[in-house]
Amino acid sequence: MKKINFLLLAVVAALLLSCTARQEAPSRPNILFIPVDDLRPDLGCYGDTVVVSPNIDKLAEDGVVFNRTYCQQAVCNPSRVSLLTGLRPDTLRVSDLRTQFRHTLPDAVTLPQYFKQNGYYVWGIGKIFHNIFPDTVSWTEKPHVDGFPFDPDAVYLTEENLQKVEAKKQAYIEKGIYRIDQLGHWYIKTVVTEVADVDDDAYFDGAQTTAALKKMEALAGQDQPFFMAVGYYRPHLPFNAPKKYWDLYEREKMPLAGNQFLPENSLPYAMNRGRELRGYEDFRDLPYPEEGSLEKERQQLLKHGYYASVSYIDAQIGRLVEGLKKLGLYDNTLIVIWGDHGWKLGEHNAWCKQTNYEIDTRVPMIFAGAKVGAKGQISNALTEFVDIFPTLCELAGLPVPGHLQGLSAAPLLDDPGKTWKTAAFSQFLQ
Repeated sequence: MKKINFLLLAVVAALLLSCTARQEAPSRPNILFIPVDDLRPDLGCYGDTVVVSPNIDKLAEDGVVFNRTYCQQAVCNPSRVSLLTGLRPDTLRVSDLRTQFRHTLPDAVTLPQYFKQNGYYVWGIGKIFHNIFPDTVSWTEKPHVDGFPFDPDAVYLTEENLQKVEAKKQAYIEKGIYRIDQLGHWYIKTVVTEVADVDDDAYFDGAQTTAALKKMEALAGQDQPFFMAVGYYRPHLPFNAPKKYWDLYEREKMPLAGNQFLPENSLPYAMNRGRELRGYEDFRDLPYPEEGSLEKERQQLLKHGYYASVSYIDAQIGRLVEGLKKLGLYDNTLIVIWGDHGWKLGEHNAWCKQTNYEIDTRVPMIFAGAKVGAKGQISNALTEFVDIFPTLCELAGLPVPGHLQGLSAAPLLDDPGKTWKTAAFSQFLQ
């Protein structure tokens, strides 16, 4: 009898130890992955004193701000697929907006795809890969919910602008031209800015945040960790944002770029000539960099629109973070925010991106929340977008694939001042 009691006690003890071990074993963190289109490091946490970005700044207090991060190429498609595959543009053979990486490297395993293969529920909405290449194989389910087009960059809401859109649409139809995206939506650019007195969800960035919060609530009820990607379109052109974000700024007080001149001995092919901005009707007369500066009032209009758009996105990111907290998910969620490349706001007498100058290649990157030890600190270590894939793998406890071409920055999240790599590489095909 004593022998039986002893065995019974041993079994109970083993079960208790097993339960305790399971309770103490760290669970894999959820990942909230936030790309922001055309976002340069104009944020309060990067020292900008004009922009209003309280939500990102607050999040930065719970994370590490990387001050010297560089994209691999300062244009959407190559920058994003490089980050999302952990491979440099020359390996991918993607250097423009038209080339799909699945055509050049069909067996590549992307960051979300790898997390899917390793037990994560992977869901995305908005612009994560380049708009027209959503890469459905990367996701647990289709990466866009119904009603969200792949390329809603040019969305207008005011009656005046809607009339312009309709007139331009009819003119295209008369010429036999149909500018339609994959979901059958017309894509028409008219003016560069719009101030609409509407709720946040009237534009796609707000509406997709609401959709993401609904999905977040559904994912909170399951044991499986999630990788949620919410890709924002603003502050990409056109600078269309709800009026309340424009009202945060006084346009006449918007400071202008201090270096409105061409770099000494610069070569013509090294400077972007503003083709993207010139594609809008009200800026077709944009001067080329060598011709002089844009008028002060129009510079301030553009900068006002850019900053209003940044504040609009900051508010949406705040909604996501608050959603995590309300659902009790925040403490076990790692959040990474990044802008896919820089953007000129008059620097070098130029606008938009697409050069190898610092203003185009230096990008914001913030890791916050779970797995970040050095809260509220800044790292000046050289980092690159190809580093994000291995970093997230290490922080999630996943094996780091050996073929990746970046370096995990996970050690910098505990020691931001750690001696680090001596070079970062950006390139641009001219």
